[in-house]
Amino acid sequence: MINFAIVGCGHIAKKHAEAIKNSEGANLLAVCDTDPNRMTPYVEDYEAQPYEDLDEMLKNDQINVVNICTPSGFHASLAVKCANAKKHIVIEKPIALTLEDTDDIIEACKENNVKLSVVHPNRFRPVMIELKKAMADEKFGKLSHANATVRWNRNDEYYQQAAWRGTKALDGGVLMNQAIHNLDLLIWLMGDVDEVYSMAATRLRNIETEDVSTGVVKFKNGALGVIEAATTIYPKNLEETISVFGEKGTVKVGGVTASLIEHWEMESVNEENVEELKTKIKNNPIGKPGHQCIIEDMVEAIKENREPIVTGEDGRKALQLVLALDQSAENNTPVKLS
Repeated sequence: MINFAIVGCGHIAKKHAEAIKNSEGANLLAVCDTDPNRMTPYVEDYEAQPYEDLDEMLKNDQINVVNICTPSGFHASLAVKCANAKKHIVIEKPIALTLEDTDDIIEACKENNVKLSVVHPNRFRPVMIELKKAMADEKFGKLSHANATVRWNRNDEYYQQAAWRGTKALDGGVLMNQAIHNLDLLIWLMGDVDEVYSMAATRLRNIETEDVSTGVVKFKNGALGVIEAATTIYPKNLEETISVFGEKGTVKVGGVTASLIEHWEMESVNEENVEELKTKIKNNPIGKPGHQCIIEDMVEAIKENREPIVTGEDGRKALQLVLALDQSAENNTPVKLS
């Protein structure tokens, strides 16, 4: 049995707790938060041991993995501390808010020979698995371009629920907080990014960071891309989409959370097979919860002594794209990714 601990008992921690509960070979042993009241549900519902002090919790040799679920600005310091305590790490997105902090996390994990997985669970959705396979099989032919769109609503009430939301120091904005999963998918599907140009604005929300961002990207393979992300959509979440265009195929994955096939046409796939695939996805658009996939993968990675499917380097690539888009918008100039 692989014992997990959760640091930070806010909103997202519940998903982690349920994922651990439902994963074979995983057990939620402990939780840690500076507010004991936030830990109460996990003590009562999961019989987790509560800790108000992280250093004290890390002394527990029974803990194998620590899941970091705090606001993003705290990720780096906590992750390095956990790695130095020889604990494997599952860290919520984004991995950190700067590349320097990210590199510190990755290096600490390497030095201490512990595994690091970043929570980008949308890769495990059934439609994304099918799309990734189609791209790996080169069914699109030469790639033309791709679109990544997040049109969601996060109203003033949302930002007022927690003091860290909408701040530059702990949140990072619509690209960092809401759209980074979509950007991870874009890189995962299309390959590494070479150059970006972006514009951003704070139009409707009373926050430090942007609430709407648009940008164009050039991938290292020569294909282009368009990115749009906003929390200003009225009155509720509208859509999250990924579209891929090539000389022999066109696919648009959409719905509110990029989980349904809106268009799927390829030269090498007949209409009957497409309809079967659409029905299959429609009947089970989410599949196994992505957080559970992340937990189960970490359990297997430890037992098999291999890297997790979503690595620290993967988390770094998504973060680097966000930071490049932010830099481009701030300086009104194209930005090359090294």
